[in-house]
Amino acid sequence: MDKIIISVILSFVLALALGVVIIPMLKRLKLGQNIRDDGPKSHFTKAGTPTMGGIIFIIPIILVSLAMAGGTYDYILVAVLSTLGFSAIGFIDDFIKIYLRRSLGLRAYQKIIGQIIVSVLLAFYVYRTAGSGVHIPFFNKEWNLGVFYIPLISLGIIYMVNSVNLTDGLDGLASGVSVIVAMTMSVIAFFSSYALQDDGFTYMANNYQNLAIFSGAITGACLGFLRFNVHPAKVFMGDTGSMALGGGITAVMVLMRMPILLLILGGIYVAESMSVILQVISFKSRGKRIFRMSPIHHHFELGGMPETRVVAMFMIVTAILCLIGLLAV
Repeated sequence: MDKIIISVILSFVLALALGVVIIPMLKRLKLGQNIRDDGPKSHFTKAGTPTMGGIIFIIPIILVSLAMAGGTYDYILVAVLSTLGFSAIGFIDDFIKIYLRRSLGLRAYQKIIGQIIVSVLLAFYVYRTAGSGVHIPFFNKEWNLGVFYIPLISLGIIYMVNSVNLTDGLDGLASGVSVIVAMTMSVIAFFSSYALQDDGFTYMANNYQNLAIFSGAITGACLGFLRFNVHPAKVFMGDTGSMALGGGITAVMVLMRMPILLLILGGIYVAESMSVILQVISFKSRGKRIFRMSPIHHHFELGGMPETRVVAMFMIVTAILCLIGLLAV
């Protein structure tokens, strides 16, 4: 537990320090956010705010987690590589948005190809090392997916990474929600490691302890980033950051064989992406919208709820969902 606490503190301090250095650099490089023309009008004032700020928390996550980990590095290296892999896709997306002045960045198929490659590699690794079983929340049972493990888990990874990406639409929303989710993952990984140790699975116990440290690093780094990302945001994480967060968080839960539990812990992520899916289906089939605007945080925003209140509400919901998730395991 000491290592986890230290990883939270170190990553928090490092993110604070990097924010002070990196934000002026992003301004000098003129890496300002392009605001979508079809977004809420209240967001137009955010145009030019430095983006690609995800590097502020990505660096602490990687450095601190690797420095604090010990013993078997297998799982934590996979989590780091997943974070970097998805972050690279986001970085290219941000680069296109900023330098080519194309607000939507990569084409959908280009983004999906990159995500398929990273997600299949992650799913294949877990399949070969931990098997095809996934934990079923509340029932303390395992569901063996067999030959369907790799395609199903790969689709799940892509879905959750894009869901985190969609959540990054208000100041402090994705980072605030992810702090709570990552903190909960760290607790789950820590106590799961002790259960594995008691059962004689030393190798797996050590890997889970390192995943707890990795999750702690995410927690602290996102807390540090929030110092600059709360309303009014001084910097945005961009797809560089949101996809890194999605990749890291999803990797931890897949490595712990708990991808289904992530649907509970990350219920806000799920709600954000489902609101987009339902909106598109409804408009294509009926010509009518279900929400004022999707993702769903814009629905509340256009309904007159202040941006800060929407963020607070979503964080409260996440806290409750994470408590339910703890009961589930």
